[in-house]
Amino acid sequence: MSIIIGVLLYFSLWASLVSCSPECSTVTELFSACSTFITYGSPDPFPGSPCCHAMNSLNFDVIADSIEQRRFVCHCLMDLIMAYNSNASTIAALPGFCGISLGFTIDPNTDCNL
Repeated sequence: MSIIIGVLLYFSLWASLVSCSPECSTVTELFSACSTFITYGSPDPFPGSPCCHAMNSLNFDVIADSIEQRRFVCHCLMDLIMAYNSNASTIAALPGFCGISLGFTIDPNTDCNL
């Protein structure tokens, strides 16, 4: 039970740090489906898992609309990485585990304006 409370507190803080706009809060909410992997590094997400379903939603429902939306999501993800730098590699690994491409690399050095 204490682990669940810890994870909920973790993502409450995460959401408050990143939710600079309603769109970033949507990105944060989708990534919260991957909280166990982001927090602990396991279990690995797999296509069809709730985490990968959220990544697919991000890819097809949010990013697919326009280049501007992709750039905005990229900036939101860079904010997440900056807030949780120790977990940057797990955040960056999510699209690969789920077999999707977001159209940009999740890395602190990514230029989201390209």
